Amino acid sequence: MSTESPVHEISDLVDQKSLRKSVVAGSIGVLVHWFDWAVYAYLAGTIAVVFFPESNSSSGLLAAFAVFAVSFLVRPIGAVIFGRLGDRLGRKQTLSIVILSMALATLVLGLLPGYSSIGIAAPILLIATRVVQGLAAGGEFGSAAAFLGEFSPANRRGFGVSWLEFGSLLGFLLASFTVVLLNVVFDPQQIIDWAWRIPFLITVPLGFIGLYIRRKIEDTPEFEQLKELETVSHAPVREVFQRNRREFIQTCGMEIFMNVTFYVVLVYLLTYQEVYIGFDAGRAALLSTLASALGLIVVPLAGIASDKLGRKPVLMTAAVALTLLAVPLFLLMQSGASWASFVSTLGLALILAIILGTHAVTVVELFPTRTRQTGLSIAYAVTAALFAGTAPYVLTWLLDSTGNMLVPGYFLAAVGVVGIITVISIPETRGVALLKEQDLETATVEIPGEVYGRA
Repeated sequence: MSTESPVHEISDLVDQKSLRKSVVAGSIGVLVHWFDWAVYAYLAGTIAVVFFPESNSSSGLLAAFAVFAVSFLVRPIGAVIFGRLGDRLGRKQTLSIVILSMALATLVLGLLPGYSSIGIAAPILLIATRVVQGLAAGGEFGSAAAFLGEFSPANRRGFGVSWLEFGSLLGFLLASFTVVLLNVVFDPQQIIDWAWRIPFLITVPLGFIGLYIRRKIEDTPEFEQLKELETVSHAPVREVFQRNRREFIQTCGMEIFMNVTFYVVLVYLLTYQEVYIGFDAGRAALLSTLASALGLIVVPLAGIASDKLGRKPVLMTAAVALTLLAVPLFLLMQSGASWASFVSTLGLALILAIILGTHAVTVVELFPTRTRQTGLSIAYAVTAALFAGTAPYVLTWLLDSTGNMLVPGYFLAAVGVVGIITVISIPETRGVALLKEQDLETATVEIPGEVYGRA
């Protein structure tokens, strides 16, 4: 049996119609997840009134955000569950289960009676819905990234996988637009009484559309090949930590680089500009919207660039830029001039978009197919819970403790150094075979000659 490099990737044989369907199937769940996530964050004040009315406004808001944090804490559990399922049963199965779980939990949330109707049961059920959504979210990235990577042709894999993060940015933008529209159409009391449910309920049909699409797709060519070769892993979690520790650590470094930058630029920056710099809410919201819109343009272009130039040059450009420019951009932001806030915010967004367009395909290509979904899911979920989810709190504490307005810039510069170290440590993966020696060594049938070269 030969384990030579393949003459061509199995995914190169996928027709264009199936490829387009796979892109939609892979990215729609991410869109639904981030739409729901952003809507909850934007409506946190309203949710506090509906579910925690006996608290004062500050403690009620803290309670609403505590429930929000629960979904981060359970993500690693979801990553283990769905990562293992994906590497044992296939990408299609977990993609379907994840989006169904999201849709049902969101439906329950949208129909959930408030505290005034059922008392303490209301916040308890709210927590339950966020736990389910958090578990599902823990499996979404690894499932979708592995699926898109294994369905994309080798020479366009960066472009194909970049649509994963296009979906997340589009979810952010749609959530922002929906909440703005909600506040235009309804008065504050109507929103508290019932209209807050609308954004969650409109997510449900989108989720079921995504489920329909995911049920109609085939599983990835690489996973089907594993089944034919009878080399599907029976213990992918154990195998990740026994045989793919290096790839796992590299992926953690990459996801710290991406996740922290993502949360600082698209989540925390809005608060920073309002509270510490003194921008009015409308101006800060506009800058955040423009940042997401720029990302929609740049993310696929970054994926294309990584296909042409390689993953490492594109990622290293972003890491060096973040390290060198983060502090100057925050210094520029503080000048208060309209052009300065525009340039500084979009400068940070541009660096983030380059990272978003390239990070997922890079980590997809690091792992063997046997453990890919498990490794990606756990690394992404753990780094999001430990580093990204805590970043706004850490930055707020540092700003209050030091009084230094450039703290977020120094923080991102440190994250840029993590990115540089990680990129140096990884091999160039552009165009590599996704079926690796680890996937083939226990094969019990002959490897097809049309897929793998002969010695």
